[in-house]
Amino acid sequence: MRASLREKAIAVCEAKIAQKGEAVGLSFYAFFANRNDDPDLLMEAAEWWIKTHELDHFEKAVKIREMMKAGV
Repeated sequence: MRASLREKAIAVCEAKIAQKGEAVGLSFYAFFANRNDDPDLLMEAAEWWIKTHELDHFEKAVKIREMMKAGV
């Protein structure tokens, strides 16, 4: 996963956690605007989420943040 997407994902996770608490869940769609203006980047996130790590549609933001920080 490219560094810019990883950094954005971490920032989104931290914002969601700050806003709704540590139990908040999210999907990889949270890293993107409602429009699909960068399909390659969306597919990169989807592949990391679904194919590489076989995550559920919604996961705890804390878990995703830690995975991203660890470079998993």
